[in-house]
Amino acid sequence: MDETRPLLQGGRLTTWELRRLGVPYTLISDSMAALILRDGRAQRVLVGADRIARNGDFANKVGTYGLAVLARHHGVPFYCVAPSTTVDPACPDGAAIPIELRSPEELRGARGQRWAPADAPAENPAFDVTPASLVTAWVLETGVVWEGTGVVKAR
Repeated sequence: MDETRPLLQGGRLTTWELRRLGVPYTLISDSMAALILRDGRAQRVLVGADRIARNGDFANKVGTYGLAVLARHHGVPFYCVAPSTTVDPACPDGAAIPIELRSPEELRGARGQRWAPADAPAENPAFDVTPASLVTAWVLETGVVWEGTGVVKAR
């Protein structure tokens, strides 16, 4: 379970949800994912999605694309798990998904603690887009969706 920087949603929220559901997990720093995958310590990668384009490209928290590339390199299946309401048939592909740029201040510190100079240049996209070609399957509440065509359809 990645911590999900810079706001640590994985460490704060996803771990709480998994614990509540009784799902076993181990919290790791985002930068450890390559090591975990290289060493065969993960059998699959499951990520969420905020928006899934018609062709299966999807936007999720920044870092998801990197995980997909790592999973592919190490032969680990990569699944996008999301509610069917995130499938946007009007959005043709990932290039059409706007990416929110968040305050650079979030990268310089949090909750009154600063770890970088106040004027340090920073870029802080909230999301990245993962191409459908890196996805093993999409898992919606309606079931596993993979049409073999690269097109995701909510059922």
